Amino acid sequence: MKKRVLALVVIATVALGMSACGKTTPVTSTSEGTVTESGDQSSDSKKQVADASDMTEVEDVVNENLTEITADKLNDGTYDIDVDSSSSMFNITECKLTVENGQMRAVMTMGGTGYLYVFMGTGEEAAGADEAAYISFEEKDGIHSFTVPVEALDKGIAVAAFSKKKEMWYDRTLVFKSSKLDQSAFKEGVFVNADTLSLKDGVTYNVEVALTGGSGRASVTSPCEIEVKDGVAVAKIEWSSPNYDYMVVGEDKYLPVNEEGNSVFEIPVNRFDYPMDVAADTTAMSTPHEIEYTLTFKSDSITENK
Repeated sequence: MKKRVLALVVIATVALGMSACGKTTPVTSTSEGTVTESGDQSSDSKKQVADASDMTEVEDVVNENLTEITADKLNDGTYDIDVDSSSSMFNITECKLTVENGQMRAVMTMGGTGYLYVFMGTGEEAAGADEAAYISFEEKDGIHSFTVPVEALDKGIAVAAFSKKKEMWYDRTLVFKSSKLDQSAFKEGVFVNADTLSLKDGVTYNVEVALTGGSGRASVTSPCEIEVKDGVAVAKIEWSSPNYDYMVVGEDKYLPVNEEGNSVFEIPVNRFDYPMDVAADTTAMSTPHEIEYTLTFKSDSITENK
């Protein structure tokens, strides 16, 4: 009887030993990466790439009608520009563009501190890249920013952003816009304007204008009138609706010049043959709504209004 009890003890001990030697720590998978039961974060967590289910609504910010502006078309200097982001979660509140020696870089001031670094490329490319390629944030006086190279203005650029909270790469598309730049930022001959077209002060002309953007239901009268005032072409834009109460060109707001009929505005034309970014606020909806459009004034259609 004693021998039988001893044998059972030995078998149980061996079984326990084998179980201990072969034991593996259970693993669970979360949206923030692979985590062991003990709570240790896997080194693979940095390689996670967010998919559509992880992201908020993605906005298409690329305007196919725009022509890319590269550094060789701009004078050296530092300029304030606007940046469109495909995600409201990647909120850029201010951007300064520096053009120097044929290269462009931008300092993007962020609306929050949720991203540790960015990568110029897709999330998948970022996950497979060396960390030396990551661009870390800069913190100064409570301002969170990233300094990134800019291939071209008015072009959709893929940028991956690494979330501090989620520990995942998020795909973003950024468009660094030229629309805020003054004519003096461009090298001579890049754009056609009233001066290069030899349009005369005080003379009224007709020019064809094309509208894009919005829902596609709105239109503007074409051709429209332009008058040169102190060397600047000023266009009279008449909408197909009386419900527009202001327009925005660059940083300036323009009010209607008429009180009855369809809304009419007088706005400056700083370039021809190239889409100009504008915005118009409509009161036709339940609440006023500012809508983005582009206007293209075609220089080869200009005729003097006699």
